[in-house]
Amino acid sequence: MSLTLNALAELTGRASEHLLAEEVEESGLDREAVLSAMRERLAVMRESITRGLQSDAPSVAGMVGWNAKTLWDAPDPLNAPLLKRVQAYAMAVNEENARMGRIVAAPTAGSAGTVPGALIGVADHLGLEDEDLVMPLVLAAGVGKIISRTIYIAGASGGCQAEIGSSAAMAAAAVTELLGGGPEACAHAAALALQNTLGLVCDPVGGFVEVPCVMRNGFYAVHAVSAAQQALAGIRSVIPPDEVILAMASIGRLLPLELKETGEGGLADTPTGRKLAARALGEDEEADPEG
Repeated sequence: MSLTLNALAELTGRASEHLLAEEVEESGLDREAVLSAMRERLAVMRESITRGLQSDAPSVAGMVGWNAKTLWDAPDPLNAPLLKRVQAYAMAVNEENARMGRIVAAPTAGSAGTVPGALIGVADHLGLEDEDLVMPLVLAAGVGKIISRTIYIAGASGGCQAEIGSSAAMAAAAVTELLGGGPEACAHAAALALQNTLGLVCDPVGGFVEVPCVMRNGFYAVHAVSAAQQALAGIRSVIPPDEVILAMASIGRLLPLELKETGEGGLADTPTGRKLAARALGEDEEADPEG
């Protein structure tokens, strides 16, 4: 029987070990093959962070491409290196995606920066090795898999809550395990992250995965770390984790089509959003955005 977050919360040991065992059984792969695949994905994540922090080349639509480097190179007036690192890492990955660079969909391309931003950002802040991240990454993948059994992980199906919400839940669980949390804390970290994205719409300007997607990954990588911190302190979701997933699925069905990745509502439907879309698509730049 497939694990749920509620069931995971009742187990002992490392949450990732239970999900790894499930993956081995379901996929037919051996343990080392799964771990090797995770190491490869981790390497791609880190490479995309490195490239993204070094580049200010514009994206395909020209709306982003310089934000991660700008933040990374800027002074830190808050003297909060973890906050800055997590945001910059996440944005770097998504700007690489917007430039058509190689990234790991986690769980989607539009939400690809949240998991590496939070997990690798925290690890680098603490001076941990990449090998320490392999099992937490297994856990992140397992959480994404659990959510996907209830709702399609796509903005077109459930709004951005289904993409960035899922990635935040995955990242929160992974960071929690990285910092020593057990299965109950990991499951509730995922639930805390997910419940605080409920109702988030998918409104990309021009239909491009650029605005608000790049900065949104930066925000929700921090969100995931906050959820992990709360769970590690003993805070638990009042609503059971599995019910939070069901709530997201219900809300996703209620969202209008205009707010599910069509580029026809929200920020995409603002005067400036329409003007930027027309410019990116090579249409008349002087067209009246109110027209």
